[in-house]
Amino acid sequence: MAGSQIALASVLAGRMYQLQVLQKDRYATLADENRMNLRLLTPPRGRIIDRFGVSLADNDQNYRVVVVPEQTGDLDATIAALSKLIEITDADHRRITREARRNHSFVPTVVRANLTWQEMSRIEVAIPELPGVAIEQGMIRHYPYGPTAAHVLGYVAAVSEKELTGDPLLELPDFRIGKSGIEKSQDLRLRGTAGTSEIEVNAYGRVVREVAHHPGIPGEDIILGLDMAMQDFVMKRCAGEPSVSCVVLDALTGDVLAMVSSPSYDPTVFSTGLTAAVWQELSTDPRNPLTDKAVGGVYPPGSTFKPVVAMAALDSGAITPDTAINCPGFIELGDATFHCYQRGGHGTLRLHDAIKKSCDVFFYETARRAGIDRIVAMAHRFGFGAPLGLDIPGERGGLIPTRDWKIATTGTAWQQGETLITGIGQGSVLATPLQVATMAARLVTGRAVVPHLVRDGLLPPGGDTHPPAFPSLGVSARHLSLVLDGMSAVVNEQGGTAYAARINDPMFAMGGKSGTSQVRHISEYEREHGIRKGTDVPWRERDHALFVAFAPVGAPRYVCACVVEHGGETGGGGSAVAAPICRDVLTEVQKRDPGRRVPHPESVAQTPAVEIVPVAAHSDRRG
Repeated sequence: MAGSQIALASVLAGRMYQLQVLQKDRYATLADENRMNLRLLTPPRGRIIDRFGVSLADNDQNYRVVVVPEQTGDLDATIAALSKLIEITDADHRRITREARRNHSFVPTVVRANLTWQEMSRIEVAIPELPGVAIEQGMIRHYPYGPTAAHVLGYVAAVSEKELTGDPLLELPDFRIGKSGIEKSQDLRLRGTAGTSEIEVNAYGRVVREVAHHPGIPGEDIILGLDMAMQDFVMKRCAGEPSVSCVVLDALTGDVLAMVSSPSYDPTVFSTGLTAAVWQELSTDPRNPLTDKAVGGVYPPGSTFKPVVAMAALDSGAITPDTAINCPGFIELGDATFHCYQRGGHGTLRLHDAIKKSCDVFFYETARRAGIDRIVAMAHRFGFGAPLGLDIPGERGGLIPTRDWKIATTGTAWQQGETLITGIGQGSVLATPLQVATMAARLVTGRAVVPHLVRDGLLPPGGDTHPPAFPSLGVSARHLSLVLDGMSAVVNEQGGTAYAARINDPMFAMGGKSGTSQVRHISEYEREHGIRKGTDVPWRERDHALFVAFAPVGAPRYVCACVVEHGGETGGGGSAVAAPICRDVLTEVQKRDPGRRVPHPESVAQTPAVEIVPVAAHSDRRG
């Protein structure tokens, strides 16, 4: 018992020594009506980098000038002196005065944020003559490539009231969160952990000194499958058209190598503070620069949908590769007439030449024989009709019309004429450029490829030796080969709709499918007297130009889908406007070979499930 009493007395004595000797200054301060405050410090936001480690989003030092009213004496005179060094508008002057009156006189008031280095330097030199003025340093989100990858990366901005969750970090005045793109989808990983600063303040809230400082933990770096060099190339290639979107995929891994929506915007302006004039310009532009058209734009896929219809018909036995269908330029169903784009018709065609020449009548009849239910089922296999789950927000699912959908939306039953229209990718069929590119990736691999932006790590020197093992589509490899052979003929055989856009180097040769999706109704009068050319039609009423392609033909790895809204400047179709973009992009991506930057025998573990028959083997085919 005596030992226990001694131990207890020792504990009490030790605690008293700690309170009265070791911490006497702290408690003396508290006793004098002062208190200790714990302030959160904003952690550095994680970087976003591409597959090779190139920085796409980083943090830059941000300088702002502040003034402490009680130290400056004459606030108006100080502002006037500062205005000779940096631009201070009348609105800024009114705001500074208003905030200075509202807050305690010892609270710093921000005069200007986001100072350039030159502006900061001029103020620093003059600070001895500017009492109460100081320069504060912070961090601001920086996007080195500006608009080039804006839709993929997104942007950060101040936390709105509805986004407050009770997390004190969100209440910091200089804290920013992701609002779109990767910045939003990976926001929690990018935020990091807040640091703390323990400060001593008096009864009026004035900061006396900092007692302790614990820096926060920076946010996690996010690695994308994007190749920034390809992204930059695609963006520049698309810049000549008013409104265009383009997607480049690695078909074996599902990596999005480039994804462009043009025109774009500069994400930095959202970080620094968007002005009313800039917002008005962005939000009223008819080309929708704020919309990521690659995943959020939906268009009738037109003839780029015909490979899916061919697969549905082949899989069901509705046609064979040798099935011959005559195209006189139209087909009649009841009292309705469905026209082919070739007024005089294509004559008798089989599958190979029907894809090559993109005959509408052949696919009207093929769709009628296959039936809408089989077409819908095959379209879903190839990624149409629902979001693909890309790891950024804003992806739309498009639409594959069904019998149930028709009854639910219109209250009427499905008509066979609608099946014919679906057969050429028109009517109610809608798809995003990403879905069209995914269709091509699934065609060349025979697998349910799922596109993604975020990677687990940087690309190793030899490429991905163990790419994802996507499940099989469960379709015939022979049927896939037949369709891909027809798509190769589109570009590489004379008479193909995109023969003029072929890649002349056989090592880089591409296959593809053109599409021109109708925006406005064409009257019978126009059909009889001549359809107006694209440039004679208002831009908003022109048809969209589409093209989807894969390369190299012998062992496909890269796919590209491009949609030029309203046919671009010339109002041309898919073969004339979109196909040359795909040609240039696929030529560049093969030269760079970002999927396996250094050739290596083990660089591709998952080889294509389809071997495409060389074009020369079919050079003797006739319609």
